[in-house]
Amino acid sequence: MSSNKPHRDTIFVEDARVLSHDAFDGDQYVLRVHAPQCAAHALPGQFAHLTVDPQRPMRRPISIMRVSADDGWVDFLYKALGEGTRLLTQRAVGETLSSMGPIGVPFDLQSAKRPLLIGGGVGMPPMICIAEALKKTDAQPFVILGSEVPFPFQPRPSQIMVGSMPDAVIGTMPLLEDWGIACRLASQQGYPGTFDGYVTDLARHWLDSLDADTRAEVVVYSCGPHAMLEAVVKLAREYGLPVQVSLEEYMACAVGGCAGCVVEVATDQGPAMKRVCVDGPVFDGTRVF
Repeated sequence: MSSNKPHRDTIFVEDARVLSHDAFDGDQYVLRVHAPQCAAHALPGQFAHLTVDPQRPMRRPISIMRVSADDGWVDFLYKALGEGTRLLTQRAVGETLSSMGPIGVPFDLQSAKRPLLIGGGVGMPPMICIAEALKKTDAQPFVILGSEVPFPFQPRPSQIMVGSMPDAVIGTMPLLEDWGIACRLASQQGYPGTFDGYVTDLARHWLDSLDADTRAEVVVYSCGPHAMLEAVVKLAREYGLPVQVSLEEYMACAVGGCAGCVVEVATDQGPAMKRVCVDGPVFDGTRVF
């Protein structure tokens, strides 16, 4: 019997060879693997389920940050928090790990004329993935990245104007700057060039600098901790903006079988329990908050 599930037959299991594995302050790591099938099919907002150690059968879900369909590599940014991700930090260049992906419902970018991308912590990768997907389009994204540990890159002053910004808020992610995409950073840790406050406060500065017609073109995309997403959706509601969020939940199977990652979502038929792994991880923010 046929299925109308959009992700049916699009999840690939492959042996992924570690190409690079770089450590950054704050127990953060960027892992690049050669996983050509995942790279060829991945879309912004999706993730892969990775083995962390040959002796550990349980995988870990990690958001996709970048892909190269031509060269077959996939980049992941993750933070070593528990035993599984700490085992993953030990995987060395040349080793292989099993990758299952890409998994999940991606962001809908079709209406993204003026996207506002807000990423916090390990919620930054999906925003970078969106930005790369949009860099050759007519969209005009503005990216806000927040972190309470050192950023997993060396911020540099931006030369791209983004409207009204608080004084001295000039720090950006070099990769986004090279792509010609406007970005600013937020943190309460006093890092040079960053906004001293929440990502939503910085987003408010930017939104208030736009005229009404321009602001009406904004679509909000976000990924990060639960409290941050809740604040992002509240901000979007205040300004009457559509908002899509990618949820972070603990997962066991990551393919919809165990239903261990369900969240309550408002539907036209009433409240329903949806699986973050395959019904998400991207949802209409107003329906989950």
